[in-house]
Amino acid sequence: MREEFEKMVAAGKIEGRHIEPLVQLTTSGYCMHRSWGFGRIRSVDTVFARFTIDFQNKPGHTMDLGFAAESLKPIAKDHILARKASDLEGLRQMAATNHLELVKLVLNSYGGKATADQIQQTLVPDVIRDDWKKWWEAARRELKKDGHFQLTLKKTDPIVFQAKEVSLQDRLMGDFRSAKGLKARVAVAGELLRNAHDLADKVAAATEVISALNAEIASYQRTQPAVALEAVFARDDMEALAALPPVAGDVTARIIWLQNLKLGPLMEQLPAAKHRRALESFKETFPEKWHEVLRLTLNSVPAKLCREFVNLLVQEGHIAALKEALVRAISQHTASSELLLWLAKERTDAFADILGPEVFRAMLTSMDRDQFNERRSNRLREYILNDQDLLPELTASAELEVIKDLTRALQLSTVFDDMDKRSLLARIVKSHPAVQSLISGEPTKQDSSLIVSWESLERRKNEYNDLVHKKIPANSKEIAIARSYGDLRENHEYKASKEMQKVLMRRKDELESQLVRARGTDFAGARTEVVSIGTAVQATDLETNHREGFVILGAWDSNPDKGIVSYLTPVAQALLNRKVGDEVEFEVHGARHRHRIESIDAWHNPDPGSAAPLSETHPAGDTAPAQA
Repeated sequence: MREEFEKMVAAGKIEGRHIEPLVQLTTSGYCMHRSWGFGRIRSVDTVFARFTIDFQNKPGHTMDLGFAAESLKPIAKDHILARKASDLEGLRQMAATNHLELVKLVLNSYGGKATADQIQQTLVPDVIRDDWKKWWEAARRELKKDGHFQLTLKKTDPIVFQAKEVSLQDRLMGDFRSAKGLKARVAVAGELLRNAHDLADKVAAATEVISALNAEIASYQRTQPAVALEAVFARDDMEALAALPPVAGDVTARIIWLQNLKLGPLMEQLPAAKHRRALESFKETFPEKWHEVLRLTLNSVPAKLCREFVNLLVQEGHIAALKEALVRAISQHTASSELLLWLAKERTDAFADILGPEVFRAMLTSMDRDQFNERRSNRLREYILNDQDLLPELTASAELEVIKDLTRALQLSTVFDDMDKRSLLARIVKSHPAVQSLISGEPTKQDSSLIVSWESLERRKNEYNDLVHKKIPANSKEIAIARSYGDLRENHEYKASKEMQKVLMRRKDELESQLVRARGTDFAGARTEVVSIGTAVQATDLETNHREGFVILGAWDSNPDKGIVSYLTPVAQALLNRKVGDEVEFEVHGARHRHRIESIDAWHNPDPGSAAPLSETHPAGDTAPAQA
C-alpha cells in the first residue's frame, strides 16, 4: 500500500507525514481509538481517501485517511485484542488447555506486564465465560511455578513476564532479601511456606529465613509485638518444614505474651488467618486464667474476634460462664455494638436461651452510646436494617407488654431515621399484630373487643404467662441440649423440640391476639327486656315441646353440659336482642331447630367466691363460634 499512499500524496489527497502511520495501520489491519476503542480495518478507499472500520459500537464507520493517521494507533496481529477479533475460539481453547500461554499473550500485548484486574477485563467475558475466580486461581498457581513470570504479594502490582527464567525459590528468596521490615519478610515467608512443595532446596531456604527472622524478632517484640508474634509463627513453621530444631534462646510466643500485653489490641493487629493460632498460644501461656481474660476482653473487640473468642471458649467447655457474662452485659446494657453484632449474626440454637427482646433493647442502647464515640460504627445498625428476620426472632418469645415497651423504645430512638424506623416497626406488627394500634393510633379489625368473664380472662393470662415464662424457655433449653448431640439430620430430639417450638410460638401469637382484644366483665346489670350477654334464657323447642335453658356469657365461657354458651355461638347469635315470645331458628350440627323464648332473667354466678366458676370447652383458645 505504500505506493498507493505515495500517489495519493502526489495528488494532494494526504500529506507525506501520513504515509508511515497508514502503512502500519493497513499492515496490521487493527487499530485503537481513544474514544471508540478497538477497531478492525475492513477496507481502504484510495479514491475517496478513507478507511472503513468496524469499531465495537460503530460498525462500518468511515474515516478520512489523514484523520486516521493522526488519531489511530496500529494494533499488531498477535495482540490479544486482535486475536479476540480473528480467532476467539482458538483463545477459548487456549484458556482451557494452556493458562500460561494465554497470560503470556496478554502480558506481551501490554508491554510485558499487566495487573490481575487488567487481565480479567481483557479476558472476561469473551474468552473466559465461566468462573473467572476458579480459572485465575489455577492460572496463578502455574504462574508461581513458572520461572518466566514475576508475581508480587500486592494484588494491585503488575505481573511481569521476563524472558530469562528464574526458579521459584530464587525469585522468592530474592523477594525475601529485598523486603523492607519484618512485616514484609513475614509475608514473603508465608509465600515460601505455601509453595514449599515446589522449592528445590527447602532446608537451605528455611535456614536462611529462620536466621533472618530471629535477628529481627528480638527488636520487634516490645515495639511491635503483633508483628513479632506473626514472625514467630512463620519461623516455627519454617523449622517444621525443614525438620530443623528450635534454636536455644530464640524469642517464643510465650515470651511475647509474658510482656503483660493487652489481648484485644494485639489481636486486632494480627491478620484474621492468625487469630486462632494466637489464641491457642495465649491459652498455652496462661492455662489457668486464659478463659477469664477472653470473657473480660470479649466486650471490647470487633465482631470477628468475638467469634474466635467464643469458638475457643465453647470448644474448651466454658459455655456456661460465657453465657452468664453475656446475659450480664445484655441486662446491664453494657454490651458493645460489636459484641451484639456477633450475637445477632450467630443466632444459633446454642444461644437460643439468651436471644430475646432484651438483646434488641441493649442494641438500641449501644447504638445510642456509639453516637458519642469517636470510633463509632454503623455496622450493627446496618445489619439490623438488612436482616429481615432479626427483630421478629428476638421478640418471638416475648410477652405482649414487653413488645409494647420495645415498640415505644424504638419509636423514641434517635439511631434510625423515620423511614428506617417505619420499616422496623412494620416487622414487629407483622409478627405481633396486637401492637398495630399502638403504632398507628387507630384500632384495626382485629382489635374488635371480646367480652369475657373475669375468670376466663384470668385463666388465659395464666396460660400466657406459663407459656412465656416456663414452656418457651424450657423448650429453648431443650433445643440447645438436643443440638449438642450432633448431626442434626438424624437428631430426632432436635427435630421434635423445633416442632414443639412452632406449636408454642403459634399458641403465643393466638393468646396475644385474644388478650389485647379481651374486655373483662362480671355480667352485672345485663339488660333483661331482650336477650343480652349475661342473661339466662328459657326457650321451648317447638318440634319436641321440650323446654331448654341457655346462659349467654363471654367469648371463652362455653360449657354446653351446663347450658352455658358463648355469645359468639350460632345459638347465642340467634337469641341475642330477641324478646319473650319471639320465635328463633338456628342450626346445630347440621340440623335446624326452632325455639320460642319463654323467659329472660339476669344470670347470677352460682359460686361468686370461686376463682373459676366457669369452664372453657376450647382450651386451644379458638374464638370461632362453638356449637351448642
